[in-house]
Amino acid sequence: MSSKSAAAPWVWIVSGPSGSGKTSLCEALLADPVWGCRLQRSVSYTTRPLRTGERDGKDYHSIPKQAFLKLARKGAFLEHEEIFGHHYGTPRAAATQASRQGRELLCCVDVKGARSIRRVFPKGSTSVFILPPDLDALSQRLKKRSTESKKDIARRLERVKIELAAMRAYDYIIVNDKFSEALGQLKAVLSARRCESPYVLRSLRKAHR
Repeated sequence: MSSKSAAAPWVWIVSGPSGSGKTSLCEALLADPVWGCRLQRSVSYTTRPLRTGERDGKDYHSIPKQAFLKLARKGAFLEHEEIFGHHYGTPRAAATQASRQGRELLCCVDVKGARSIRRVFPKGSTSVFILPPDLDALSQRLKKRSTESKKDIARRLERVKIELAAMRAYDYIIVNDKFSEALGQLKAVLSARRCESPYVLRSLRKAHR
């Protein structure tokens, strides 16, 4: 996209239950030599302690609760919410910053966050829901991750019902049974969307202003 269109951010929203593989798919997309140059990951703020392997500033911006709430009061987030006692928020400036660099924002968020972002960018976003093949597979993935207690896993599995009820509102749904196939489908979604008339015409209008 031309730098002249920087005033019109485009946001790709990827959601799915914990353990669906949405984060791994987004990471693989960003590591791709083609899409990695076109996308910029939105790094969320959180009050949750970083898990093993997560890096501050890359995976999340980990900050104290009071600092998070102060940012929320100032309107610094596109969306924010509390999940299992921890706060999460998508920085409002991320989309504009990505656009200024000639990139599009990639947001890996839950269904509530996705709904909020779509309200901000009703004609400038595409949403993709990552669906696990079944609940048994989801449970096994959460247990294999070994970053949460049995109680946390049970709560996340209960939350899946709410998340699955929201997936009909998404533009695309990808079943992540085989990772390589799901990644290929995600790339196909991005490619197809960028060729649709509204997307192309919108880009051309901004480029010729």
